[in-house]
Amino acid sequence: MKIKRITAAALTAFVMLLSMPQTSVQALSCQKNGYGQGTATDSRNCPLGASDFNAQYGKYDAYALTNDENRIILTFDQGYENGYTAPILDVLKEKNVSAIFFLTGDYAKKEDELVKRMIDEGHILGNHGMTHASMPDLSADSLKEEIMSLHNYVLDKYGYEMQYLRPPCGEFSEESLAVTSELGYKTLMWSFAYVDWKTDAQPDPSAALEKITSSAHGGGIYLLHSVSSTNAAVLGDVIDNLRAKGYTL
Repeated sequence: MKIKRITAAALTAFVMLLSMPQTSVQALSCQKNGYGQGTATDSRNCPLGASDFNAQYGKYDAYALTNDENRIILTFDQGYENGYTAPILDVLKEKNVSAIFFLTGDYAKKEDELVKRMIDEGHILGNHGMTHASMPDLSADSLKEEIMSLHNYVLDKYGYEMQYLRPPCGEFSEESLAVTSELGYKTLMWSFAYVDWKTDAQPDPSAALEKITSSAHGGGIYLLHSVSSTNAAVLGDVIDNLRAKGYTL
């Protein structure tokens, strides 16, 4: 059998190929973006901003909508506790609804009884950052630490492995989304949110109920804050109204 010799030119080309820089998340844009679903909707009452986000960033496992036209997902951001999470959990249990609770590191460390209850009652825990830092402001290595330090803390303390992340304040860059995906996480933004987090200026319950209900759309991801007395007061009616429209929660 005749053995072919590798020429000097071929060897040089092979070495050059090996030494070429590989594409990495660090090559992606670090520009900070602030997400918002906007007010414009399509014929299905779905916010155009959420659809656009999916189209642009779905490649990084980042979504503001799901593909399930019959389902709405309720999510709660858990930055701190002021007494309304337990009533919210009571309503969810009564209505047999599972939600996603996005925890900060401070919440996971201080509110162990509520976190254990979330797990025991079948809810999903999400990652909201160990320090609630703006993720696009962090280097790739610092971002990994921000996410995985909370991931590992919750795994060690509660035996629960998180898989969904919500960037604080909805701030992201293409790089931060890619890093998040590289860590095995899916980023969940939202397709509905309203000003419910100002504890000293809570929305009128009847107006909030109308706004939340009238904004319903298939595949919706609702962002609510558990610090809201209004959300705690109207949640049961919200669930009933959305189900009456034919949605599963």
